[in-house]
Amino acid sequence: MKIYLKRKLLFLFVMFVFLITVNSIFAQNTIQVRLASIVPENSAWGQAINRLAADFRRITNGQVEVIVFHNGTAGNETEILRRMRANTLQAGVFSSMGMNSITPEVLAFSYPFLIRNEAEYNEVMRQLRPDLISRMERSGFVTLAWVHAGWIRIFSRTPVISPNDLRGMRLGSDSNQQEIFQAFRTMRYQVVPADVTELLTAFNFNRIDAAYSSPVFVASNQLFTSARYMSNINVSPFMGGILINRTTWQRIPERFRSQLLEVCRRLEREIESSVVSLENDAIIEMQRYGLTITDLTPAQLQVWYDDVALYENTLIGGNNPVFHREYYTRIKDILTEFRRRN
Repeated sequence: MKIYLKRKLLFLFVMFVFLITVNSIFAQNTIQVRLASIVPENSAWGQAINRLAADFRRITNGQVEVIVFHNGTAGNETEILRRMRANTLQAGVFSSMGMNSITPEVLAFSYPFLIRNEAEYNEVMRQLRPDLISRMERSGFVTLAWVHAGWIRIFSRTPVISPNDLRGMRLGSDSNQQEIFQAFRTMRYQVVPADVTELLTAFNFNRIDAAYSSPVFVASNQLFTSARYMSNINVSPFMGGILINRTTWQRIPERFRSQLLEVCRRLEREIESSVVSLENDAIIEMQRYGLTITDLTPAQLQVWYDDVALYENTLIGGNNPVFHREYYTRIKDILTEFRRRN
């Protein structure tokens, strides 16, 4: 009886060690991807990222687990990028400003009044996206998604029809976005440092008279209660992307990668579709509460385009250009041909 009991205890001990070993091996084979996002979880971006995490787990049978940190809880874009390089975070959601820190060419897309509508943006991205993705990868990051998230517009206390109207106002600009801040200063606007999170306070305390931002951001942060006019001119496309560090991407078994990228392409389409609707809804809702849209005629729009052209040499020339000279030129050449054909 004692021998039987000893054998049973030995068997249970061996099984215990076996299960611990199996669980340890399984845990080691699970690739954790900590993804940081500065956008709210209840936004179109946040909801799409949650679906992305679930899809990654499903496609890889649990071998890839995406843990999402929403709402900027992992820090701002600069902090997220630093932590991705240190591999304490493996992926992140970035605006074009954040991506510019990795690949300076990206900022050329934000050159004021260069890309003017959806068709132009799509044509430029069609031609340049492969090169941008390649440049990101050479910097150590794989692009999972690249999304057009709407347009930057001008919001102001009084109507803005011409560049000189805006020059007569104090223009709030995020000093953390040094290149854009410098660009508007170069074009002789009265730029006032105002962190993006402090714009409403700056309006309410009469420090600024105008700002440029996304209609969705303006609506969600109630900026239109002070800036009751929106000029119907696209300053620049608002872009965002999801990046993963190359080291982590290469750990994911190759047989899963094409399926994961296809999920990311679907996410791009979903976000872009929802953002168009969200932006339109935001503008309509703001109009209900007193926002006035200042529509510009083709001739008035051309004044803006001619005005920014006066500063082209300064913005892209010299030894320290504000915008990447080569990429600005490539975008401009694409647009010149596209406008000629259309």
